[in-house]
Amino acid sequence: MSSSISRRLMPAGATSVAAASRTYTPDWNSVDQHPPAPEWFQDAKFGIYFHWGVFSVPAFDNEWYPRNMYEAGSNANRHHLATYGQPTAWPYHNFINGAKDLAGNTVRFAPRLKSAGGKFDPDEWAQLFVDAGARFAGPVAEHHDGFSMWDSQVNEWNSVKKGPGLDLLQLFSAAIRAKNLKLLVAMHHAYNFTGFYEFAPAQTDAGLKKLYGQLGSAAENQLWFDKLKEVVDRARPDILWQDFNLDAVDETQRLNFLSYYYNQAESWGREVVATYKDGMNGKGEVFDYERGGPADLTTPYWLTDDSISSSSWCYTQGIGYYSIQQMLHSFLDRVSKNGNVLLNIAPMADGTIPQAQKDILLGIGDHLKRFGESVYATRAWTAYGEGPTKMGGGAFTSPTAGTPQDIRFTRDKAGNVLYATVLGWPGTSLTIRTLGSDRINLSSLTSVKLLGSTAGTYIDLPTPTQSSAGLAVTLPSTAPYSAHAYVLKLGFSGPVPSLRPLTGAVVFTDVDYTGRAAVLAVGDHTAADLSAAGPGPGALSSLRPAPGYQVVGYSGDDFTGTSWTFTADRPDLRATGNNDHIASLRVQFNPATYFRISNVTDGLALDSGGNIASGSALKQWTWDGSPNLQWHAEAVGGGYHRLVNRTNGMVADGWGATGDGAAVRQAPWNGSTDQQWTITHRGSGRYSIANRTTGLVLDGGGDVASGSVTKQWTYGSSTNLLWTFTVV
Repeated sequence: MSSSISRRLMPAGATSVAAASRTYTPDWNSVDQHPPAPEWFQDAKFGIYFHWGVFSVPAFDNEWYPRNMYEAGSNANRHHLATYGQPTAWPYHNFINGAKDLAGNTVRFAPRLKSAGGKFDPDEWAQLFVDAGARFAGPVAEHHDGFSMWDSQVNEWNSVKKGPGLDLLQLFSAAIRAKNLKLLVAMHHAYNFTGFYEFAPAQTDAGLKKLYGQLGSAAENQLWFDKLKEVVDRARPDILWQDFNLDAVDETQRLNFLSYYYNQAESWGREVVATYKDGMNGKGEVFDYERGGPADLTTPYWLTDDSISSSSWCYTQGIGYYSIQQMLHSFLDRVSKNGNVLLNIAPMADGTIPQAQKDILLGIGDHLKRFGESVYATRAWTAYGEGPTKMGGGAFTSPTAGTPQDIRFTRDKAGNVLYATVLGWPGTSLTIRTLGSDRINLSSLTSVKLLGSTAGTYIDLPTPTQSSAGLAVTLPSTAPYSAHAYVLKLGFSGPVPSLRPLTGAVVFTDVDYTGRAAVLAVGDHTAADLSAAGPGPGALSSLRPAPGYQVVGYSGDDFTGTSWTFTADRPDLRATGNNDHIASLRVQFNPATYFRISNVTDGLALDSGGNIASGSALKQWTWDGSPNLQWHAEAVGGGYHRLVNRTNGMVADGWGATGDGAAVRQAPWNGSTDQQWTITHRGSGRYSIANRTTGLVLDGGGDVASGSVTKQWTYGSSTNLLWTFTVV
């Protein structure tokens, strides 16, 4: 489970620089200084972990079986009653200690090594991860169920003292490091004592209280830290990944953990990564989107954890899987948006990895083996890609297969090569619309090649032609080999030219739109935000606003001091005084520009209806160029805007209504919050428009007829709630 974070600064070349050796103290000011995403992590791109443990034994429902078996009437509860008996008489810890089910079969989490006649071989697992192209891997060392997969001295419910009698964390650590992979250790134990065993009966035995998270707040918070300290000391993980509900852990213990982990890493001479879904400041750690990712380029550098199955994170009978294309294409999409992917597999309780899961991993590995130069050690460009298939948009967004019309971009770290990965064979020709002559100067383009079927081989392509429609590339008459995606390599005589943004603005550290860059969406960007984006405050030397947008730069942080307003490209900010010392800035719609505001679903434009009475409904109409369909988006302070119609001068008004389906009206500007709107970029040039009073967003209503009214709705995943702004 996760809560989505939407950071709308977007980098195009930021790299992480290792901090000088330091000592961390348990306070936010100190741990926030920790570099969150070191270079090796940004280079790695792909990791694998696995939900495997006691909960794998029943192989039913999902990895929350330990919780759900106690919830009367749930699927797991009904299964447990039929297979094992009443949970009060046949409790979860029977899967650890061993007991007979109703059919007389002994049930226990007791995988045996192949060397001891079993089916479990951690070295084979590690080799599979290598073959899949992973650069980091590791176990879920403890899930919500409270069972530790190491020889814990603070928790007797562990894999050495009970169950298999094996130090599983040590076995995995050794096997993974032997393959020269970075080690990830995943911990889910924050939820153990903050809600997971909500339906389990109260325990009287002290040991069982520990397993079921019933020791009491102070003891549980201390145990949470003590388990992490053991994992850090025993495994020395390169990545310590944690699941949700950290915000329910005492802040003191969270800070104790972060400072301890970072100080230990300093003593090891390693750059490490701590991840979070909640409960951290997000400055020294990497945010993790569960089963998802952002809709567009996003900073700081981020991670997603996803699974090869939509039905369960652990193995269950009849488990279903995503396709190789869904997994691979979503992976390529996430890399193009400045993220890493941690992919979960679901081994069986005896240590067997089902062949269907291996096939998915090896399918990803085949792409990375052949075309890895376009993935490993690359960085996001100033645009993530193009095409009809939209992926991401937050947590819990399913992996999606693309089409031959979908392209995802990456660039090499030197910034001289642009890779365009096509999510299918497009035929004999391909037009890359993003590379149109109205957006980018390709005079320095020296070559376009198709990556060959084996690593390091290339197929030379004819010189492409550029027009306002895009870059037209001629490809072989038939696909020269079979692949799930094909990669074009565009080489330049110097840096990849800068791309004119369609929305927001791009800022650069060097003149003439070179150096480190960041794409900034509409909004306020403090000095800390600029640092997270890559360039940092006081380091901007050139900028390019999108048509119809403006940048207001300030000499001081938090939008203080001298200000400068830029409504057009500025190749050298130093030419006008101290403008290269911008410490904070705002990206805004140019208040002098009129826009067509069109709904993504129905394609209709917001329509005032002309010179009508105050209180009249706001409608939608087929675009015909009328001033009734033209709007100013003017900032009014605090991140809010008013939408002013060109014909009648009135503004869009939420009218104080509440509830989905509420009307939107028009009225003369009076400054009330009913007339103020937040305009949030949701990726690919699409925005949501939320009313300050109601909190609801503009809703086109679906595929409706011209003349239909515009409503308000709770924000969700529907394109009915998304709008584009086009300069008139």
